[in-house]
Amino acid sequence: MAQPLPMRVGGFGGIEGLAAYLHAEGIAQVIDATHPFAAQMSRNAVAACRIAGVPLLALERAPWTAGPGDRWIVVPDIPAAAAALPAAPARVFLAIGKQHLADFAGRPQHHYLLRLVDAPASPLPLPDAEAVIARGPFRLEDDLALMRGHAITHVVAKNAGGEGARAKIDAARELGLPVVMIARPAIPLRDVAQSVDEAMARLHADLGV
Repeated sequence: MAQPLPMRVGGFGGIEGLAAYLHAEGIAQVIDATHPFAAQMSRNAVAACRIAGVPLLALERAPWTAGPGDRWIVVPDIPAAAAALPAAPARVFLAIGKQHLADFAGRPQHHYLLRLVDAPASPLPLPDAEAVIARGPFRLEDDLALMRGHAITHVVAKNAGGEGARAKIDAARELGLPVVMIARPAIPLRDVAQSVDEAMARLHADLGV
């Protein structure tokens, strides 16, 4: 999708490559707006900005927090999420994207419902799985219908935060379903803004504009 700003697409060649790019382009401020689970990209940005002497601000939405009625099982990573599923066959809404599906191949007794943005280009690495192709934001009523229609018993989700994907968490609460919640990966200490407005205000203040 075209953007009203100059764009650069592709990698930078790791930390040193990104630091060199920041220096060569005279970048005065970096705003890291990557997904909360794109940890390596964010770690590289922290390190590169330190090398280049460029201030870094992360635009990071607040994580979800468990409230009354939530049945969360908080785990540190995706392998731990697979291990947290029950031994008996279950019907699992696996809402983690498609990059880490192989981690659940060792739990073949479960039926997995996947929600993907694009149709998979190759067979899914799970023996009993079904994919629904859809793009968020998602509504509570739609996720309630999806989970009821597929007789879901468990939900696995990344703690991405924000409103666009939280409907599945609210639906699981309403249906009394356990949620295996994958905690965010650790990122080095950095300045954080939780909204675009806050990030822009901080940017203008730092640059004196």
